[in-house]
Amino acid sequence: MLNENIRILRTSHNLSQVELAQELGVSKQCVSNWENDNVQPSIEMLIKLAKRFNVSTDSLLDLTAENTVSLDGLSDKQAAHIRMLIADLSDK
Repeated sequence: MLNENIRILRTSHNLSQVELAQELGVSKQCVSNWENDNVQPSIEMLIKLAKRFNVSTDSLLDLTAENTVSLDGLSDKQAAHIRMLIADLSDK
């Protein structure tokens, strides 16, 4: 999920991989490797990413409850629809 979170944050801030790399002082290939889940960013880079995007490192690493959705009280059909919407949004 870290790789997806980096990509989502970067694109939602209208940054290219090159622009983010320049801001962080790394190569474009480094950002590409993070987003493709080939390499994990160092702790230092996690902190820089969190500061750049104004999020917590827990959020970047998907360790916070804010990234969960309760489906309690929904029918199976409604819950399936919500899961489908989340999957569709995650792909964008």
